[in-house]
Amino acid sequence: MLKTVTQAWKVPEMRKKILFTLAMLVVFRIGSNIPVPGINRDYLARIFSGETGLFDLFDLFSGGAFQKFTIFALSITPYITASIIVQLLTVAFPYFENLAKEGTAGRKKMAQITRYMTIGLGLIQSIGLTVGLFRGAVIHQTAFSFAVIILVLTAGTAFLMWLGEEINDKGVGNGISLLIFGGIVARIPTGIRTMLVKYQEGSVNVVTLIMFALFALAVIAGIIMVQQGTRKIPVQYAKRVVGRKMYGGQATHIPLKVNQAGVIPVIFAMALLTFPLTITYFFPNTDFTAFVTKYLSPGGMPGAWIYGALNVVLIIAFTYFYTAITFNPIEIASNMRANGGFVPGIRPGRATVDYLHRVMTRISLVGAIFLAVVATLPLLLSQVAGIDVRFGGTSLLIAIGVALDTMRQLEDQMVMRNYRGFLK
Repeated sequence: MLKTVTQAWKVPEMRKKILFTLAMLVVFRIGSNIPVPGINRDYLARIFSGETGLFDLFDLFSGGAFQKFTIFALSITPYITASIIVQLLTVAFPYFENLAKEGTAGRKKMAQITRYMTIGLGLIQSIGLTVGLFRGAVIHQTAFSFAVIILVLTAGTAFLMWLGEEINDKGVGNGISLLIFGGIVARIPTGIRTMLVKYQEGSVNVVTLIMFALFALAVIAGIIMVQQGTRKIPVQYAKRVVGRKMYGGQATHIPLKVNQAGVIPVIFAMALLTFPLTITYFFPNTDFTAFVTKYLSPGGMPGAWIYGALNVVLIIAFTYFYTAITFNPIEIASNMRANGGFVPGIRPGRATVDYLHRVMTRISLVGAIFLAVVATLPLLLSQVAGIDVRFGGTSLLIAIGVALDTMRQLEDQMVMRNYRGFLK
C-alpha cells in the first residue's frame, strides 16, 4: 500500500490528485467544526448526555459533526438515502431501468435526479431537526432564525455532495466513501482517549483492553482477506488460425471477488437504520419516539438485539442487491464467447451465464455473512464487556474497505497512465 502511494507521489499528475483529495478532506474536517449560528450549546449537551444509541449511530456518519451541531451535522446521509432510493427505482420502474442502460447519458440523468432528491431529503431533515427535536436549542424563537438554521444545514449537505463529486472527478477514490472515511478516522483519537479514561477510572480492566485489541487485529486481518479474496474461474480459449499464424489456445481465469459489493451494503444498512431517528425529529417526546429509543436503539436492551437483527438482514440483502447491479454474468459470458473462450466442462451461452451466477451467489453469501457478523457482533459485545465498541466493527469495515478500494483505484490510474504513455 505504501509502495503504491510512494510511486504515485513521484508522478506530478498523480501527486496533484492526491493533494487535491487531501485538501477536500481538510475542508470537510474544518466545516465539521464550524457551529450552526443561533444554537444553545449547553441545551444540546444535555440532550446528547441522555442518549447514547441512535444519536451515536448518526454521529458516526458525520464524524462528530452531529453532536456538535455544525454546518455538516446532517453529513452525507441524505445523499446515501437518495442513492438507495434511485437504485431501488431502477428495479421497480422501467423508466429508471432504461436510464441505467443508456450509458453515460443515462448515468448523468440519474446523478442529477439523485442530487435533487438529496437536497429535498436534506431540507426535510433540517426542518425536523430545527423545528422538532432541537427546537429548544434555538436561542431566538423567530421564523427568521429557524429559516437561517434550516438553510445552513441544507447547504452543508449540498456542499458535502459537491465535495464528494469533486473528489470523484479530480481526485482519487470514491468521494462519498472518503468523506465517511475521514469522519471515522477523525473519531479515533476521541475513542482511544475515552477508553483510557475508563481504564483510569477502573471501569475497564487490562484484560478487556487486550481482548479489544486482539479483536480489532483479527477483524482487520479478516477484512483484508475477504476484501482481497477471489474465486478463480478457469477459462480456456480455443485455437484459431488466421493466415499462417495460430492464435489462442491459452488458459486463463476470471477472478470473482468474494465481496463484490465492498462496504456499500454496510453504509446503506446504516443509512436506512438512521431513518427512524429522522422520523423522531418531527415527533419529540411522543410514544413513537419512546418506542424507537427502546426497541431500535443500539444503546441498550432489547434495542441492541433488534437493531443487530435488522442490521444483519439489511447487510445481506444489500450485498446481493448491489452485487446484482455491479456483476453482469450475461456480459461476461458474451465477451468470452465472442473471443472463443469457454469454461471447461460448461457449454458456452446460457449455461455459462447460469454457472457464473450460481458461483457468485454462493461466494457472495460468504462475504455477506462476514460483513454482517463484523458489523453486528460488537453491538452485543458492548452489552457484555461494558466497553463501548458498538460501531467499532462497522468503523473498521468502512475505514479499511475504503482504504483498500482507494489504493486499488490509485493502482488502476497508474496503470492507465503508463498505458497511455506507451501508446504515445
